[in-house]
Amino acid sequence: MRGRVLRVARESEGVVGAGAPILEVGDPSALEVEVDVLSSDAVRLAAGGRVVLERWGGPPLEARVRRVEPVGFTKVSALGVEEQRVLTILDIVSPPPAWERLGDGYRVEAVFVLWEAPDVLQVPQAALFLDPTGAWHTFAVGPDDVVERRRVEVGQRTGLEAQVIEGLREGERVVTHPPEQLEDGGRVRGRG
Repeated sequence: MRGRVLRVARESEGVVGAGAPILEVGDPSALEVEVDVLSSDAVRLAAGGRVVLERWGGPPLEARVRRVEPVGFTKVSALGVEEQRVLTILDIVSPPPAWERLGDGYRVEAVFVLWEAPDVLQVPQAALFLDPTGAWHTFAVGPDDVVERRRVEVGQRTGLEAQVIEGLREGERVVTHPPEQLEDGGRVRGRG
């Protein structure tokens, strides 16, 4: 087994007790990534799931979820809020030369891909609203800036975007943050 000294626990001479660490040795080519996620998000993750590692100092790296730990822990957020977190272990699948400068204890940001598809029609979440029956609607902007209230079928959603399965065509403009007084047939003015 090859390895490198990652950390020296004891630098000076003296008596060393039985079992006391002296140094830490590891193999930098066998890195794993540990990410703590909110427990409410962890239940949506599964082994083999795709992850993109960003903001580590190099190009984005591909990774896969190896394991979501079965035990959570409490962590206090930067805002002082107690949160239940779960440790998630990731394996980097990008070729080693792409991440050879990444080391033990380095900071990365993990983007968990929960769903993806090619050629998805999407609109800003702020363009959608629910009617009293729970159906999604939007205001499509037509010729002469006249709006048409449209019922749409919504698929996957993030906090910012929503997939539109039915009710809109590619290239149609929609009204974001529509005011309550806007009605079908009303006019809008675009912002420059």
